[in-house]
Amino acid sequence: MRKEAGPLVPLHYFGFGYAALVATGGIIGYVKAGSVPSLAAGLLFGSLAGLGAYQLSQDPRNVWVFLVTSGTLAGIMGMRFYRSGKFMPAGLIAGASLLMVAKVGFTMLDRPRS
Repeated sequence: MRKEAGPLVPLHYFGFGYAALVATGGIIGYVKAGSVPSLAAGLLFGSLAGLGAYQLSQDPRNVWVFLVTSGTLAGIMGMRFYRSGKFMPAGLIAGASLLMVAKVGFTMLDRPRS
């Protein structure tokens, strides 16, 4: 019986990188513009994405915190990008969030049913 090969890079690695990107974006927004809401949102959503990535590392089927966090950010930042037309930071975060939603979705569809 042949053993199924797992993904080349586990999903939670991407999740931790995404969480760091979101948190760093909030910190940069605070440093550059003095925006406390940017800092708070970046740290909140970065922490939630980090929690979701941690849950993925423990059980690859436990995707919901990560999926809701990245989906919410994709929607919020996508609207900000649409309204402003500025890639930084809204477009970057919206794009990264959309990629994470797609990655989780494809991973969910690809795994065997138990």
